[in-house]
Amino acid sequence: MSQPVDFVVAIPARYAASRLPGKPLRLLGGTPLVLHVAERALQAGAREVWVATDDTRIADALQGLPTVKVAMTDASHASGTDRLAECARQAGWSDDTLVVNLQGDEPFAPAEGIRAVAEALVYSGADMATLATPVEDAETLFDPNVVKVVRQQNLDALYFSRAPIPWDRDGFARSRDSLSGPHWLRHIGIYAYRAGFLQRFAALPPGRLEQLESLEQLRVLEAGHRLSVALSPAAFPPGIDTPADLERAEAWLARRQIDGGTTVA
Repeated sequence: MSQPVDFVVAIPARYAASRLPGKPLRLLGGTPLVLHVAERALQAGAREVWVATDDTRIADALQGLPTVKVAMTDASHASGTDRLAECARQAGWSDDTLVVNLQGDEPFAPAEGIRAVAEALVYSGADMATLATPVEDAETLFDPNVVKVVRQQNLDALYFSRAPIPWDRDGFARSRDSLSGPHWLRHIGIYAYRAGFLQRFAALPPGRLEQLESLEQLRVLEAGHRLSVALSPAAFPPGIDTPADLERAEAWLARRQIDGGTTVA
């Protein structure tokens, strides 16, 4: 049996989310979203869990989890990657430290998935790793808010897009209401990299494709780096970006409690 991978989790949690202001502090089941996410990271077995934020209210909300550390970062950061790069400097991680970037809007992130992205980085030897899961319906495939990914034979990413890639020319000519096979993958926005690469990534200028698609991970591919894409070993529900997403999550959580179950672990 292989040895457990040693990793830390860093959670970017900006207060002023455009589509859901104050998102990290929005309540889900009576608990702020950021606490749900931090608990997921702890359940995954991370050696350290940090929340990188720009607002003292988020730091205050985390006081109930004393094992979680907080990095107060610059409010002007353009992306979560920039915020985590500052967090890594504050934490004093060595360049070899394996960092999992778990988004602050993933309250149902499965522990197995968090561990899987760390393992994918180690076993692939890539500069960066992420996860994906099969697309199961045409509505999801054609939704521009759902990011799709195409992989090479070695499981490295070829491209990420909001468009439905790969394009099934013959199948879509007949119908776009159903899918003709397991050809499509939904990207899951969780990442793993070494702390040294995190600093290099944050220092790269935004790429042309990144700006066109508004997908930061394309910067890595445009710069010629390897980004490995593993399949998530467990269900990885979409994150919470809008008030409607939060309502759906609340309803899902309520159903689980009525059924006597627990959230995805």
